Amino acid sequence: MGALLLSRSEVERVLAEAGPAALLDALAAGFEALSAGRLTAPPRSGIAIGEEGQLFTMPGHVPGLDTGVKLVGIYPGNAARGLPTHQAVVCLFDAGTGVCRAVLDGTAITEARTAGAAALSARLLARPGARVLAVVGTGAQAEAHLRALPEVRDFAEVRLAGRDAGRVAALAGAHPGVVAADGVEAAVHGADVVCLCTSSSEPVLDPGWLAPGAHVTSVGFAPPDGELPRALAARGRLFVESRRAFEPPPAGCAELQGLDPDAAAELGEVLLGRREGRTGEDQVTVYKSMGHVAEDLAAAALVADRARAAGAGREVDLLG
Repeated sequence: MGALLLSRSEVERVLAEAGPAALLDALAAGFEALSAGRLTAPPRSGIAIGEEGQLFTMPGHVPGLDTGVKLVGIYPGNAARGLPTHQAVVCLFDAGTGVCRAVLDGTAITEARTAGAAALSARLLARPGARVLAVVGTGAQAEAHLRALPEVRDFAEVRLAGRDAGRVAALAGAHPGVVAADGVEAAVHGADVVCLCTSSSEPVLDPGWLAPGAHVTSVGFAPPDGELPRALAARGRLFVESRRAFEPPPAGCAELQGLDPDAAAELGEVLLGRREGRTGEDQVTVYKSMGHVAEDLAAAALVADRARAAGAGREVDLLG
């Protein structure tokens, strides 16, 4: 059996056919394996490519499953070139032989798993009566969040905000029912769930704008600082994928530097019942994502298995 090659469009099609529930279930299993200590994964490492961008490597393995590695490049200047700022490849290897079993476009995997994990955090941590969603950002992650979050909560109102009013209007117009807000403060005011999806190297909101009981997610990565106010990370009840989020970048998040890792709970710990989630109606909960290979392995395995069953992609004998 050769290595299965899957392009971005093929990955997107398989994910769409699988449906959001299958992806969230796979991500939940990945987070449980991570928090239970069944996943072997070193800290994310990276190199700078001059001043143009960075290349990161993220390997990992769960016993009984394929070993995997994600290679992801972050090139901020690509936005002006009409190219994705984040481009990635995920490779899966047979754990017993090391033979490459699949090579998948990782850009679609990254978009789906990142938004899926934020949606999973909202399912676990947002108040039961959450009705208003605010998404901040206009890039690929903002669009992915607009698709993923409504799948886990029945929002009566969805607001979108960003720095470029034209892009806000265009993205809102592409998603029926989404309202283009007049600025971030207007979007966040009274919102039950607030999703930060920007590449900003400085905070994009004032914690004082948040309603009591709001759930905030943040997926941006722009050291030496970032989109999430440090005061909010320190004040809110904090949740992460892994406590490695508190390590210095590129392994961890800039916004969490100096905070106590033991004060935070991993999503997997909440799923396993080892740590509490929300403990009060008015409590502000915060999910800060650093991106973890547990998510990539879970999503890639889901896609590869379903693609093989459906006859999608093409096989190449890399040993021939």
